[in-house]
Amino acid sequence: MSYFDAASSAPPHPVARQALLASLDEGWADPARLYREGRRAGMLLDAAREAAAEAVGCRPDELVFTSSGTRAVHTAVSGALSGRRRVGRHLVLSAVEHSSVLHAAAALEAAGGSFTEVPVDRTGAVDASGFGRALRADTALACLQSANHEVGTEQPVAAAAELCAAAGVPLLVDAAQSLGWGPVEGGWSLLTASAHKWGGPAGVGLLAVRKGVRFAPQGPVDERESGRASGFENIPAVVAAAASLRAVRAEAEAEAARLRALVDRIRAEVPRLVPDVEVVGDPERRLPHLVTFSCLYVDGETLLHELDRADFSVSSGSSCTSSTLTPSHVLKAMGVLTEGNVRVSLPTGTAAAEVDRFLEVLPGVVAEVRLRLGAPAASAPSPAPAASLVVDSLGRRCPVPVIELAKVIGEVPVGATVTVLADDEAARLDIPAWCEMRGQEYVGEEPADRGSAYVVRRLT
Repeated sequence: MSYFDAASSAPPHPVARQALLASLDEGWADPARLYREGRRAGMLLDAAREAAAEAVGCRPDELVFTSSGTRAVHTAVSGALSGRRRVGRHLVLSAVEHSSVLHAAAALEAAGGSFTEVPVDRTGAVDASGFGRALRADTALACLQSANHEVGTEQPVAAAAELCAAAGVPLLVDAAQSLGWGPVEGGWSLLTASAHKWGGPAGVGLLAVRKGVRFAPQGPVDERESGRASGFENIPAVVAAAASLRAVRAEAEAEAARLRALVDRIRAEVPRLVPDVEVVGDPERRLPHLVTFSCLYVDGETLLHELDRADFSVSSGSSCTSSTLTPSHVLKAMGVLTEGNVRVSLPTGTAAAEVDRFLEVLPGVVAEVRLRLGAPAASAPSPAPAASLVVDSLGRRCPVPVIELAKVIGEVPVGATVTVLADDEAARLDIPAWCEMRGQEYVGEEPADRGSAYVVRRLT
């Protein structure tokens, strides 16, 4: 089985396993106690904090361990907003932040605050100057991830941090995806990360708050972790997290170069081997191990199941893999195709032979899924032109509305239109994306008795 979903959770690093087992015997006592076992546990916790702080690029007394990366984000947002409540209750964030940041923003809005989402370009990157313009006099906090978890695009953190500093606004960086590859550049104010993203144990998050940042932890607090993470520390897991972070950093430069070459091969070969595919994300400013592509006329959930049957574990941000059947907010913000979305994120140590086999298997899997859905052939001949058409796809889910559009576009003359009736939210994104990929004109969306009418004009 080839595990290609390191962006969700990386396989345990051997050093993490060794450190966890060793510290179970030494780090079980209360590190706040003065007797021998407590002192021994306290020394392990202090050493782990120093190692993690060195990797983050902060002082040990600026870093605390939390129960998860999500908890670190929520603590960072609530603490910074509360510490700067006299400034205002406005939050700035990019439109492609992790859901933990979006949930924190929604909670702020429900409590009477407000937030501004800064849009991204088609590669998934924010414009630093646009991020700076979103800052207001009442902005208490700004949030910008170091690299995107779905498409791998790196964000201009250093430039954004300069603009935030000039405006007197602290910048929170979610570094969950990038910290294993290197420190975050720039003058950030707060930083969060999650150990299982780099091969450490699940259930350990990092929160760094620079000295001088106004911060007021919310909820009941105790004497643990500077009052920012209540409860007894899981010292064995913390030790394993810090040890594995140090280990992956030591390997990062060489492994990043090796995995980038494998990802470059996937980026180049998938569009060549599989018709009607869009590779998304920035081709240069990106994480070395991650690539995402979307396949027209494919049900993403079915595609992932078929790849799983072929012994490949990959993930997707497409609408068809969500329990709510709503498109990925990241792909939506980028304005790219959401259907048939596949994210490949290679863990450390992935062999080139595994990538070779993936490229051998993928074309047949996609073709089989398309055949089942009745998708048009890539080079199907066009019948004689007919008048403008209306396609009724009401009640049908992705990617059927796009498939039906593709089947009939050749039946109307150049300059005529096809109107697709659909009530699936994904159609609002995928029909314009299909038009851009296939050289047709997306005229726009019109109201309909049910759902919406999406009008496409044939250009070629």
